Amino acid sequence: MSKYRTLAEKFGTPTYVYDLDVVAQARDQLFGLLPDGVELFYALKANPHPEIARELRAGGDRPCRAEISSTGELGNALAAGFAPEEILYTGPGKTDAELERAVAAGVRLFSVESATDLRHVGAAAVKHGVTASCLLRVNTTASNASSGIRMMGRPSQFGIDAETLPALMPELRAVPGTRLVGAHFFTMSNAQDEDSLLGEYEFVLHSAARLRDEVGLPLELLDIGGGFSSPYAVPGPRTDYPKLRAGLEVLLDLHLPEWRSGAVGLACESGRYLAGSCGALLAGVVNVKESRGHRFVILDGGINVLGGLSGIGRLLPAAVDLDGVDDDDLRTGSLVGPLCTPGDSLAKAARLPELVPGDVVTVPNVGAYGVTASLIGFLGRPAPVEVVVRGEDVVSVSRLDYHRTYEVTP
Repeated sequence: MSKYRTLAEKFGTPTYVYDLDVVAQARDQLFGLLPDGVELFYALKANPHPEIARELRAGGDRPCRAEISSTGELGNALAAGFAPEEILYTGPGKTDAELERAVAAGVRLFSVESATDLRHVGAAAVKHGVTASCLLRVNTTASNASSGIRMMGRPSQFGIDAETLPALMPELRAVPGTRLVGAHFFTMSNAQDEDSLLGEYEFVLHSAARLRDEVGLPLELLDIGGGFSSPYAVPGPRTDYPKLRAGLEVLLDLHLPEWRSGAVGLACESGRYLAGSCGALLAGVVNVKESRGHRFVILDGGINVLGGLSGIGRLLPAAVDLDGVDDDDLRTGSLVGPLCTPGDSLAKAARLPELVPGDVVTVPNVGAYGVTASLIGFLGRPAPVEVVVRGEDVVSVSRLDYHRTYEVTP
């Protein structure tokens, strides 16, 4: 009996299984793709489970730092063992209350998206008698990549428009409670083409060097973003980038040669690449039905447990793991969930084996953007169980629990 089948029988379905050995492999692989000395921030939005974050922080000679954008993620990062000084707080809508909470907890590094955002960070820092180190997130005027999800080069809530920096820099340098220490770029996500990724990094490094020279943008720390691709909800390995390390070193030597002496600190960030391949969703088959010549396989978990950001139409369809199944035994059908909405569809034309109620299907590569990217509050169904394993050993079993709290105002 497979490990997954055993876990499904023990803990029921739908259940997520996260393997910490795979988390460690992904961390070490990504560090190996980057030049020595480049730091790596784990974006907790991908999967805030403390066991996964703890593994990324604890392992190897090059542990990850944490990138967060809410007080909930702050709590998870601290629970995972990250020290406040290992945390970068990002996001375009930081409130005064959450900034004060982050500063009170000891967070000192922030990525800011506007002059107003910087002033809010500064006010929280002044209130606590400290100075916040700030990266300016820059929205450049153009970008090079031809694949992946575009994040810059157009009007956006993210970042300060690069062309406005010459006029803004005197104001930005003078905000009480803050010290500008660097820049943050995030140009794209999920770049499967290595040349596109390198082209994007070249554009970022050229832009950073130019802004440093022309407007005095400090570069004590330069976060050049991520973009590393890993399959989502379909079988397959993490993307390899065999030319990335050497190619990025060449670009750094060309545009920011002082990086080798440490005068410019460098960082990348990733969520999907670090966590995606560690997770699988086990879902039980509730019913199999035919409707006007089309087969529907109805599972006990749908977009409420594997949302895949379905509300904005991204990342799906999913595919089940067909390891050991002969292609001649497959039929096309829709993979759907139990919710009372036609939108509860994981795949409309999946290749599926013969299934009957009681069977368990496995959706691979969902360690990122799984539970917490799903519609877990919709229709009041319980959240899926989350089982963390290390190889064959179960490390923890948990479930998110949503409940209503009534607050009475005097």
